[in-house]
Amino acid sequence: MEIRPYRSLLYMPGANTRALEKAQNLNTDAIIFDLEDAVAFSEKELARENVAVALKTKNYGNRSLIVRINSLETTWWKQDLLMAVNSNAHSVLIPKVNSSKDIKQIEGIIESENPSKETKIWAMIETPDGVLNSRDISKASQKMGGLIMGTNDLQKELDTRFTKNRLPLLNSLSMCVLAAKSAKVPCIDGVYNAFKDNDGLLHEAKQGRDLGFDGKTVIHPLQLEIVNDCFSPSFEDKELYLKQIEAFDLAVKDGKGVAVLDGKIIENLHVEIARKNLALMNSIQNLG
Repeated sequence: MEIRPYRSLLYMPGANTRALEKAQNLNTDAIIFDLEDAVAFSEKELARENVAVALKTKNYGNRSLIVRINSLETTWWKQDLLMAVNSNAHSVLIPKVNSSKDIKQIEGIIESENPSKETKIWAMIETPDGVLNSRDISKASQKMGGLIMGTNDLQKELDTRFTKNRLPLLNSLSMCVLAAKSAKVPCIDGVYNAFKDNDGLLHEAKQGRDLGFDGKTVIHPLQLEIVNDCFSPSFEDKELYLKQIEAFDLAVKDGKGVAVLDGKIIENLHVEIARKNLALMNSIQNLG
């Protein structure tokens, strides 16, 4: 899996040019240029044009740039996809993915339209079929960027009620985390709707982090600080990670399989975690 931060992925409505301008200076790891839910039917064409111009003319630094196209059941999705593939976007996000066939269809169009461009495919998991097929979806293509939970739509499809602990969704959330980890792609938690409820957001972000999610989608810039902090590695542990790696490397040179640092056993798994977190810290610092 590519070591880059996906702590926060901010939805930006494609029809709102002011939002597209503002996104250049927001502290988000990724921007999702939304052509789907955040755009009225009457503004679909305008939103696509706005996003195409923004991707060409604006400076979004080193953030990951993702275009969420319209559902494959609509008349807009193919033109959305072609625009994204021929733009500076890094990835396309496909709503309501139900099976690996959806990913294969998108992959075929990308390869025929612009085979030289490394466009990644992200899948939104927001239906029962999407959850049940999440393992196959996450491994459907070498172009897979990751899975993103569409918890609002999933809750509607499952006919569950909102609870603070998200107990009705936990099985679905965990299944998708397992699928993504098996495929070695990121898995991103869904949005928290009450963007002024900082305590509720923090609670849900911590829960998602503890379940194994790599980050969380957000709907408002006010949510970015809490989500980024929650999913960041502890920079205070940087020196410890460096010491763990150094101690383990010295032990290996001496023909040992483990090291001892400050009275604690250091195994290869600790070194892998240390290297991953150090790489993640470096990527976070390099965001523009």
